[in-house]
Amino acid sequence: MATRRQLAVSLALFFALGPAVARTAPQEVHADLPNAALGGDVRFTFLGFSVYDASLWVMPGFSAQDYDRHAFALSLTYLRDFTGEAIAKRSAAEMRRQPGATEPQLDAWTRRMREVFPDVRKGDRLTGVHRPGEGARFHLNGQPAGAIADADFSRRFFGIWLSAQSSDARLRDALAAQPATR
Repeated sequence: MATRRQLAVSLALFFALGPAVARTAPQEVHADLPNAALGGDVRFTFLGFSVYDASLWVMPGFSAQDYDRHAFALSLTYLRDFTGEAIAKRSAAEMRRQPGATEPQLDAWTRRMREVFPDVRKGDRLTGVHRPGEGARFHLNGQPAGAIADADFSRRFFGIWLSAQSSDARLRDALAAQPATR
């Protein structure tokens, strides 16, 4: 049976080691945003099926209310297989929920997403990096997948998860749950 002293030492070690086991950013996030910290993570489910695990990597001072003014990365680790076509189509449908985009813009963005988004298999990680005023870069499992150099596209695309018009407020709140304090 453990003594009080042994228990106290064990607890002290547990809490002391806590930060050492904190999640680190994927390599592509670290390369683009070396000071990024985990802003939040959540599992997205649809009709009871697990679709992906989402992690938001943010820079110090990140504000979810003004997400489009900050550099950040969103990593989705897929729990099912999807074609790039299906990802582009669903993304476009979600982008339509946000006011202001024209149909010709949405059509052009959909075509570009079809070119950039790869097919994913269970376990693949697709990461998008938002660069304010520039656009978005995408990586599949740490390797470049493509970029869309359009700031309005990037704002609306990442708005799927972070804007007030997101179709899933629970997801949005979970991704922005932890402030970037570094």
